[in-house]
Amino acid sequence: LQTRLQAGQGYGNTFKCVLTVYRNESLAGFFKGMSFPLASVGIYSSVVFGVFSNTQRLLSQRRHGDPAAAPSLADMTLASVVAGVISVGIGTPVELVKIRLQMQTQPYTKANVKLNSTVPGSPVYRGPIHCLRTILQKEGIAGVYRGNVAMLLRDVPGYCAYFIPYAMFCDWITPDGSMSPNPFSIWVAGGVAGAVSWAVCTPMDVVKSRLQADGVYLNQYKGILDCVMQSYRNEGLKVFCRGLLVNTLRGFPSSAAMFLGYELSLKAMKRCQTETNP
Repeated sequence: LQTRLQAGQGYGNTFKCVLTVYRNESLAGFFKGMSFPLASVGIYSSVVFGVFSNTQRLLSQRRHGDPAAAPSLADMTLASVVAGVISVGIGTPVELVKIRLQMQTQPYTKANVKLNSTVPGSPVYRGPIHCLRTILQKEGIAGVYRGNVAMLLRDVPGYCAYFIPYAMFCDWITPDGSMSPNPFSIWVAGGVAGAVSWAVCTPMDVVKSRLQADGVYLNQYKGILDCVMQSYRNEGLKVFCRGLLVNTLRGFPSSAAMFLGYELSLKAMKRCQTETNP
């Protein structure tokens, strides 16, 4: 739904988008492009959380001489920026393939744009591997990383608005005297952090989605600035809020589960290490 609302045409609001996708593509339409992100989400998340945590510990070691020392706001911000930068290298090809698969059956009505040989509205890619191979053959490595600058501008502030609110909210709702937050506190803090993060980065997410969807049949945008200007000129400022509701509603449960799984896994591994090396 997010991709259709941001880069598609004729979907209107979220409810209309749901009905249109179901009517035209049945339930299968809601799962297009799922396999590639599903196969890579574990690696992607482990890298992001690992880079953030290790950067934070390294900064605490250099500043305070103790990697377990409570990080400052500046430390969390820098760790979030590093995690955002690293995430782009893994996330851009995955996002590109997902968006191309989701948008390949969308009709294009611009008569003044030169289309590729494939008829608009008919499938271009047979699956994620074929999609990736086709992009590599036609556009090279640069094509695989199309939209990477927009994704960088989305993820750097997005991860700052992800990890910092989580730490602050988790600390706020944890009762005084507790050594660590309970699972419910972690779940709520993670959900709030996910909703806040997506609210912050949705405008640039719209630009990224449009740049990556561009190229299935046509090349409409010359770059980030051109995409922003064309989108604003044609649809006004409201275009940069497309998909905001879907992003925030999705962000809460997914981030809540992510942080809860991360924190519980860390506790389990630390307990296992303690039992093995008393």
